[in-house]
Amino acid sequence: MRKEESLHLYEEVMLLALKDEKGTVFAGTMYNYAIGGAVLAELLMEKRIDVEAVKKRKYVRILNPAPLAKIAGAKRRAKIQDWVTKLANMKRLKHRGAENLAKRGILRVDEDKVLGIFARTIYPEVDPKPERAMIERLRRAIFSEAGDVGSRTVVLLSLASGADLLKLVFDKKEIKGRKARIAQIVNSELTGKATKEAIEAVQAAIVMACVIPAVMVSTTAGH
Repeated sequence: MRKEESLHLYEEVMLLALKDEKGTVFAGTMYNYAIGGAVLAELLMEKRIDVEAVKKRKYVRILNPAPLAKIAGAKRRAKIQDWVTKLANMKRLKHRGAENLAKRGILRVDEDKVLGIFARTIYPEVDPKPERAMIERLRRAIFSEAGDVGSRTVVLLSLASGADLLKLVFDKKEIKGRKARIAQIVNSELTGKATKEAIEAVQAAIVMACVIPAVMVSTTAGH
């Protein structure tokens, strides 16, 4: 159960994806899919939704429709992977997450200009303590052999690893040397069936997001 004063999983992902001083998102990551997965993972852990398996496919089933109008009101049943993709591609996804963190006093809403012409909203960090605590949780999980990794940390590590966010806060070579440890944590029994399904959906959505553009480029080049 998430404590009221603690961050949501999607907020933790957002902090990992943002540059602390510049308040802009690091390029070259799939952070939006990690956020989509974080939202679903949290809904699963809070038992607002569950996953229904039908002929080897997994679909979202609503248990508490009140706060989930977008999913509950869907005209047709959708696979959990599709919902990760849908959430990842929501308009102003980055801004929604960052604005919530600004309300908590962790980020600041500011503005700068690209090339001195185009205005954009940025979110510099003003209170580094929550992010430092989160990174320390990940550090202990990755770089020790402790067996008591909390379930939320397991999910966060799984999402951050799948979306290539760990390289933003840890040395790439060190992370590479801990691949086996990360896999051990991600595949452990600590994760739980529901959150494993959310993690698998995120990984599948990221693969599709990478494969489809590559196929389109290849097809176009062939003409």
